[in-house]
Amino acid sequence: MSILKTVIGMVALSVMPVIAQNTEYVSQVWVSDLGNGKYKNPVLYADYSDPDACRVGDDYYMTSSSFNCLPGLQILHSKDLVNWTIIGAAVPYELAPVQMPERPEHGNRVWAPSIRHHNGEFYIFWGDPDQGAFMVKAKDPKGPWSEPVLVKAGKGIIDTCPLWDEDGKVYMVHAYAGSRAGLKSVIAVCELNAEADKAITQSRIIFDGHEAHETCEGPKFYKKNGYYYIFHPAGGVPTGWQVVLRSKNVYGPYEWRTVLAQGDTEVNGPHQGAWVDTQTGEDWFLHFQDVGAYGRLVHLQPMIWKDGWPVIGTDKDGDGCGEPVSTYKKPNVGKTYPICTPQESDDFDGFTLSPQWQWHANINEKWAYYAGDKSIVRLYSYPVVDNYKNLWDVANLLLQKTPAKNFTATMKMTFTPSAKYKGERTGLVVMGFDYSGLIIENTEKGLELSQVECKRADKGTPETKNATVALSDSTVYLRVKFSCDDKKIAKSEGGHDLVVMCDFSYSLDGKKYKKLGNSFQAKEGKWIGAKVGMFCTRPAIVTNDGGWTDVDWFKITK
Repeated sequence: MSILKTVIGMVALSVMPVIAQNTEYVSQVWVSDLGNGKYKNPVLYADYSDPDACRVGDDYYMTSSSFNCLPGLQILHSKDLVNWTIIGAAVPYELAPVQMPERPEHGNRVWAPSIRHHNGEFYIFWGDPDQGAFMVKAKDPKGPWSEPVLVKAGKGIIDTCPLWDEDGKVYMVHAYAGSRAGLKSVIAVCELNAEADKAITQSRIIFDGHEAHETCEGPKFYKKNGYYYIFHPAGGVPTGWQVVLRSKNVYGPYEWRTVLAQGDTEVNGPHQGAWVDTQTGEDWFLHFQDVGAYGRLVHLQPMIWKDGWPVIGTDKDGDGCGEPVSTYKKPNVGKTYPICTPQESDDFDGFTLSPQWQWHANINEKWAYYAGDKSIVRLYSYPVVDNYKNLWDVANLLLQKTPAKNFTATMKMTFTPSAKYKGERTGLVVMGFDYSGLIIENTEKGLELSQVECKRADKGTPETKNATVALSDSTVYLRVKFSCDDKKIAKSEGGHDLVVMCDFSYSLDGKKYKKLGNSFQAKEGKWIGAKVGMFCTRPAIVTNDGGWTDVDWFKITK
């Protein structure tokens, strides 16, 4: 039986690099579906920033910005826009240029993608702020996806979205990142070839938002009843609003309306997302809300068309600009589907990486062994870079998004360091601009467990140890509890940064846990929310082998 299981796993690995191991996972800590025909926002209490979605038949597919994290462009699937599961990723291993040794490209790489279905194929476009507009395509959203193609080179081209017109022409709308292009707050359109893999014209600026809609970006392209519509956010990530442009001509001139804003709600910056319709003729809008440490959460808003313009959310005063809903009736998709949520906990029973996990950079195949027959993932200690300062420099961090406001993450691991040298480390980490964790190190005194903390890791600040205990056993249970009080809001630029506190504890028997170290306030990373997970490293020394960590399981609970 074990041989058969291994063969099946090898076949799965050869066919699909990233697969969902449980398509009916239900979270213990956040479920949007209220079970009574209604849902609560956010539908995804996780950092799926800049979401975009499309419907194909009875199925909805969503992707989001993945920045430096790989597998990139995670694909989520839903039958009703409320219950989602992860089915794969469009960029499974690496993004060019490939750097050796591997280094995290914090905040770079994949910005604000769009996902579309045309002529039997799925397309995902995105902007790399340092290279230009890229595209991948696939016949099956689970993959395999094509290799990324550079559609339009240009520093600062971001937030790309295609449109196939009735006359056979293909267009792409995009924005510019001021940090690279030296210009922002404008929207531009260019024409692509019939294959949608190469720009055949220069981009033409078709809207300037400097006066009324500064920091307009993230455009999504649609056509309805003879009008070209461009949905785009403005006003900045934590504080913005949603704008819609329309014109009878693809290049304009465009008129505009603000169609969604915070209003009297607590949902700051409700903007940037996707318009989708249902089989029954309803219209809905998915967007994000930035809450600081937890990143950008995904909300679902009802949408109607009035006088040729969309109105998103609830328009209490009838001015055409809605505000977000907190609870609402579920979309009418003709059927009722079971509750499911994106995967979180992992027993490591598979032979590939479960789809909730992402490494912090392009993936090195020597980082891990997915031993499903043994129900473990083995993380090999990998050398840190020569000028290592802290975990901000480490590529082989295996992390996942935080899944709820309040939750606990616990893992069981066995550390087997090399007998040749000291300094190998492994453990549980909460990663962001600041990070903290429970780290086991092989020292001259034996194994030591420390609760470490690093403030302003991105600036090269060294770690500090808040508490240390000696370990007599190489098997240990590590735990972090995330606690968030809605009444505590951190100071931000008009945003809604929740104060998220983390407390660490450990156990030698999996039953009795002992707190170690100090409480830690979680911080977001570069354009991403804080992430939680594990790692295994060794010093930057020349050796032909090292130690490893076997992780039995990782569980998300209340």
